[in-house]
Amino acid sequence: MAISVEDIKKLKELTGVGLTDAKKALVEADGDFDKALEEMRKKGLTRAEKKGDREAREGVIDSYVHGERIGVVVEVNCETDFVARLDDFKKVAHEIAMQIAAMSPRYVSQEDIPAEVVEKFRAESIERVQNEGKPAELAEKIVDGQVKKHFAEQVLMSQPFVLDDTKTVEEYIKENIAKLGENIIVRQFKRIELGVTE
Repeated sequence: MAISVEDIKKLKELTGVGLTDAKKALVEADGDFDKALEEMRKKGLTRAEKKGDREAREGVIDSYVHGERIGVVVEVNCETDFVARLDDFKKVAHEIAMQIAAMSPRYVSQEDIPAEVVEKFRAESIERVQNEGKPAELAEKIVDGQVKKHFAEQVLMSQPFVLDDTKTVEEYIKENIAKLGENIIVRQFKRIELGVTE
């Protein structure tokens, strides 16, 4: 299986490992780029994962107004004031604000969803599936799928990135962690839509 130089360079850039390690991972994955990247993530070899534990207290507050009807304010953090002033970092913050305006997430990450909200939706799903007469062994799987799908759409990090739907917002942020060399965290956001109250 021929491994392309472009894939090796791309894997090196995303993970921060050397060219040799990137090539080795691709060879082990039979040239499958996504599989190689996933294996490196499982082993904790990616630069983004290593930086993900570092504290991020600098950053920017960005805003975006769409058509004078939707407004977003978002806090995006990084580790140093130096990176916070970079145009590339500011662009990330602005694109996240645009994402929030377009896709209307309610939570930053899965961990932000209150347990009682998940349980309430799960209970409603179980009741609905049981009323449809589904067998018990199938019902649990159906409900798990419904819960996962329902909340994936409400969680910023799980949403498809609006400017490139081949990746999630979380993957977009990890790419920029690798590129900028610092941890990046979306700390909080507020989305306001004209005539709509929470």
